[in-house]
Amino acid sequence: MGMFRAIGAGLMAVVNGIASILTGIIGAIASFFDILISCLTCGRGGSRGHGSTRRRSGRTSVV
Repeated sequence: MGMFRAIGAGLMAVVNGIASILTGIIGAIASFFDILISCLTCGRGGSRGHGSTRRRSGRTSVV
């Protein structure tokens, strides 16, 4: 029984590692497109534009 638990724990560690790698890659792709869109729209889009809009309008909620 202990051997199966060890194998299961090892497999779960591998799956969690792969999921973490994929999460990092997807986050990097999303950041890249955010920067690209920000450049194409002269900074009106992307995270910088949203932050300045939020400060000016007085909104406190995060979208």
